[in-house]
Amino acid sequence: MIGRLNHVAIAVKNLEAATAVYRDTLGAKVSAPLPQPDHGVTVVFVELPNTKVELLEPLGGASTIAKFVEKNPDGAIHHLCYEVEDIIAARDKLKADGMRVLGSGEPKIGPHGKPGLFLHPKDFCGTLVEIEQV
Repeated sequence: MIGRLNHVAIAVKNLEAATAVYRDTLGAKVSAPLPQPDHGVTVVFVELPNTKVELLEPLGGASTIAKFVEKNPDGAIHHLCYEVEDIIAARDKLKADGMRVLGSGEPKIGPHGKPGLFLHPKDFCGTLVEIEQV
């Protein structure tokens, strides 16, 4: 079921400073900031040869990651995203296996333009996991 690692998401307090670290210090190719009001974040994608790093900054006080960034002001890994062929089949199998899908359980279109779901960190070794259909 699980495919390749699509991205590692890092929640940051200052997106501009975090982008500069990846672009200027590490020499990575980075995207322009992309506001995602439906998800309460602004995103920058760091392109790597084998995956991406997704830098997330809270967008407004109601952001889903605002408290996470408050607890981790220097930034921290927020979630890992794995690709799946069929998100509905993956969701149904995970639920049948007792895994908890966060939110309504219905996929939402994410910043990559593809449907995704989040899975409870307590079911995945303390790590918030996103699955995204390829």
